[in-house]
Amino acid sequence: MLEDNEGSTMRIIYPGTFDPVTLGHLDIIRRAVNIFSKIEVAVVTQTLKSTCFSVEERVRLLRESLVETGLEGIEVSSFDSLLVEYMKKKNYRTFIRGLRANSDFEYEFQMQLMNRRLAPEITGLYLMPSEDNMYLSSTLVKEIARYGGDLSTVVTTSVRKALEEYYGSAAGNG
Repeated sequence: MLEDNEGSTMRIIYPGTFDPVTLGHLDIIRRAVNIFSKIEVAVVTQTLKSTCFSVEERVRLLRESLVETGLEGIEVSSFDSLLVEYMKKKNYRTFIRGLRANSDFEYEFQMQLMNRRLAPEITGLYLMPSEDNMYLSSTLVKEIARYGGDLSTVVTTSVRKALEEYYGSAAGNG
């Protein structure tokens, strides 16, 4: 595990909308568990993206998905502020994000530069998911669910059931 300058174990936060949490998100969390001693996954309350699930549902589905995949000791929370303000309040200095493609890089690059302007002491680390999850996004998962596609290889069982209920279909029973 990484240690900071004072010899304390490193803590990190993984922010996102998680609408819904995918196996790609869980892949990033699994990778972070191997590096950091304390991980907080923080669900953004308000976002410019349109969401299917309320923040309470997203937090619940995230917790259930962590249990389903055997990821233990992960704190799950929600926040309603700028990420850097939340991080200052919780005394975090580093966050993680997943990078899949060039479009992710451009967005994350912009966000990193703005976060650095707002709080120079805070920085981001970017992890790549496995090849199986490189294409996976919550938007794509919702599209598959909307049309009744097989969700079994992209989300956990609890998320699949929630999406089926939301879209009123039997998606993902394959």
